[in-house]
Amino acid sequence: MNKKIFFFSACIAFLLFALLSCSDGNKDRRMPNISKKMLMNVNKKLVDRDMVEIKRYADSLGLKMKTTKSGLWYKIIKEGKGPKVKKGQIVTLGYKVSLLDGTECYSSDKDGLKVFEAGHGGVESGLEEGVLMLNKGAKAILILPPYLAHGILGDENKIPARSTIVYDVEVLSIE
Repeated sequence: MNKKIFFFSACIAFLLFALLSCSDGNKDRRMPNISKKMLMNVNKKLVDRDMVEIKRYADSLGLKMKTTKSGLWYKIIKEGKGPKVKKGQIVTLGYKVSLLDGTECYSSDKDGLKVFEAGHGGVESGLEEGVLMLNKGAKAILILPPYLAHGILGDENKIPARSTIVYDVEVLSIE
């Protein structure tokens, strides 16, 4: 199926979910089982489609990638020689963010370095997970499916709705 049909299906499922979950406070807030099953089925199909697209992308570039339990795809290009990133530390990254079609969305060259506290949110959950596997000086490719990136809405700027994004990252410093 093409992207428009999947996007339309996801929108319909989301709207159905929103309408069915509304309540006047006196009724049971649980959704009927059939609606839950439908939403779970749509979500599974979307996630499966995302995984196929990511595999096709990685294969086309000859990237032998690993995946985490959450679904993050990663390849460490260069091992760093410094300490490993730990939760609570301030991390500075050089980066480039692009879509699977190669469209560049953001980069540290144009938008400045990315600085954040590891393990405390504020960045995509897939980026945070990936950075916590790296040490100072490491370079990696991280592929974030939509649910680990910007989800159903995108970032409402340069990253479209339900987009898989590719991060090329380098850990420049850890404080």
